[in-house]
Order: sequence, then C-alpha cells, then structure tokens
Amino acid sequence: MKIRGFLVFILLLLTLFVNAQEEKPANNPIDTSKEKDLMDVIKGVLNSKPKNDTTKKTSTVTVLPAIGYNPSIGFLLGINFLRSFRKGDPATTSLSVAQLDVSVTSKKLLIARFRTNIFTADNKWNFQGNWQYMRNYVNDFGLGDEAQKNPPVNYPIRFNYFRFTEKAFRSLGNNFYAGGGLSIDLRNDIQDEKLDSVTTTPHYRYSTANGFNPNTYFVNGLIANIQYNTKEHPNRPYKGMYIEANIRYNTKLIGSTEEAGQLYTEFRKYWSLSERNPEHVLAFWYWGSYLLWGKLPYLELPSTSYDTYNRSGRGYTLGRFRGPDFVYWETEYRFPISQVSKLFSGVVFTNFQSYSDASNNGLFKRIEPAVGAGLRILFTKASRTNICLDYARGKYGSSGFFFALNEAF
Repeated sequence: MKIRGFLVFILLLLTLFVNAQEEKPANNPIDTSKEKDLMDVIKGVLNSKPKNDTTKKTSTVTVLPAIGYNPSIGFLLGINFLRSFRKGDPATTSLSVAQLDVSVTSKKLLIARFRTNIFTADNKWNFQGNWQYMRNYVNDFGLGDEAQKNPPVNYPIRFNYFRFTEKAFRSLGNNFYAGGGLSIDLRNDIQDEKLDSVTTTPHYRYSTANGFNPNTYFVNGLIANIQYNTKEHPNRPYKGMYIEANIRYNTKLIGSTEEAGQLYTEFRKYWSLSERNPEHVLAFWYWGSYLLWGKLPYLELPSTSYDTYNRSGRGYTLGRFRGPDFVYWETEYRFPISQVSKLFSGVVFTNFQSYSDASNNGLFKRIEPAVGAGLRILFTKASRTNICLDYARGKYGSSGFFFALNEAF
C-alpha cells in the first residue's frame, strides 16, 4: 500500500510536470490600489486620515484577535501576530512570513505556536520552523474499521505536546531546494479519560501491544528534504506549485522512544482562472505519510488535521481518523465576492482522507469525504491576510464551523 500511495504522488508530478517547467516565481506586485481591507473600513468608520499606501512596504505586521469556534477545541480566545517581510530584492526574493499565536479554549486547552518560513536574498536559503506547546485534547475513535462505527464511539485523550522542528533548504536553481532538519516531539501526561479497570481504549491497547509507555513518549527524528516551489505568495497564492518529499528517521540516538522511518510527500497546485480577476483560483492539495519501517506511538500516527498548520480535514475533528499510512486530498475553488474592493471573497471545497489499520493494511480501503464552503474577509491587503470562516460537513454526523487566519493551504 505504501507503493500505491507513492505512485499516486508520482502520478501527480508527472501529470503537471510540463506545466511546472513553464512556471516561474511570480514576485511582480499586483495592483492593489482599488482594494479595501478590514483596516481601511475601520479607519473609515473612525474617520481616520488615510495613510500612504502600505502595499509596497517591505515588512508588515498583522495583529488579529482570535475569537472563534472549532469542534475539536471548542470556543477559542487568543491573539495572532503575523509578520510578512522580504530579505532581498522583491523581484528575486520570495516573501517571508512568521506567525505567533497564543490562545485558550473552552475545552481547557492552551495553545502556543511559533512558525516561520523565511527566504534569504535571491532565495538562496529557505528556513522553516515550527515550535509548539499545547495542552491538547483529541476525541479518539480508534484505528481501521473501528473508526467507521456509526454512531461513533469516542475515547477522549488529554496530553501535553511539545514540538521543536527546524529545517533548512539550499537553492539548487530552477526553484528546486534540498536540505535537512531536526524534529523533537514529546507527548506526556497522557490521560485516557475512559481508561479504567473495566474499559480499555484504542490508545492503551495499541501502546501496550507495541511496547510504548501509554503515559509518555518521545519521537525525535532527523529529516532529509527535497522541495520545488513556484508559489507566488505564501499566504494566498493565485498561481504556482509546491512539492515536497522528505524521509524522517526517528532514532534512539537522539532520544526517540523507538526507531522508525517515514516517507512524507506533499503537493499543492494553484491555477488562476482569470487574468482580470486573479482571485478566481482552483487549488489542489495532497499530502501523504507512509511508515517505511519501525513503530510509531499512537498519538504520532498521521491523522486528520496533523499537517503543519492543522488545517486539513475540515468537516472532522482533530485526529478523527489515523493510521500508520495516511493520505489526504483537497480541492478548493476561491472566488471574489466584492469585485472591486476585494474585501469579501468565498470558497467551496471538498476533501477526502484514507488511512491504514493498526497492522498497516487497508490504505485506500476506507475513504472519508467532506464538503464545505466559507467566507473570506481581507484583513490586510499588504500581506493578503484573510480572516477565514468555514462550515464543513463529513460522514457519521460530523460537522462544524472553522475559524482561522489565512487560507487552509
């Protein structure tokens, strides 16, 4: 099944290879003189004097209160800081972004994340960082066929999650990069809320069967990456492509609880459907994670919304489906609502997930779909930062509202 999943990834690359050869990074600025963002509206209400156009600034900082709801975490209150900047000539250097968010939720979660994607002058180097601390909560529904029970059987789990990931890529020319990195992941104080002397849980059964302490485990790995990137903007691309493949080796030499090897693949493609209104975009997203050897602890198994920004799988809760092998596909159509000001826009989307069972069999046997739609409010036009309000519905009675900053992918 690993081979089949990897062949899907290769087929995507071959299908669009000719198109990729014709693409070049589009760093040319788009005319935003007629656009109006939320900050312009607020200034108008307050009768503030207009300032000079900020779209040509080399650095912008967005501060956004985080007030929303997600079925995985409940009601959320916090703050987001997003900085966009360039480290070189805009004609040859991609936009860099750094995002810090801190929030608390009605389900007693504490979330603190700092994520970066930085390009040096002329895109010679690309540095990607992901630091997180979360007092996390997941509704677990088991592995394989157990996750398809209807009505679902829920096993809530609370735990501390620490992540430190840093990757560095060196330009090889023609938008290709290669590099490596390190990831340290710790989960401890794991509380299986339904586990007692009578009831066992999928997490406990899997952990004891595979030799993991069900209360704590490290997953520390070395990463080797290759990447191809022609996205013309990191926050809200209108066109371009992003491809990444990496092998992660979790090793006891740097403190991992068990040895394991994983292949991770990701593909994103954006087509602008109109030259006059480039905001009409058809976007595709695939990511897959495949266990090559060894063992992974239960909460490290790839699952719903386990991508870097926890945006996959709208329509389901965090960790709703999981398995040693996991594949995800999403298609989204983005369109402007405010044709001139660009203040409001919308999206419609569908996504699919597939996962193997505890024995790592059955990938593509189970397909879990979801559909949804959403509203976008342009918060700052200088960085194309959107406030995203989505509603999505999946199977097994699963649905929910999702609030976030910037596009899902």
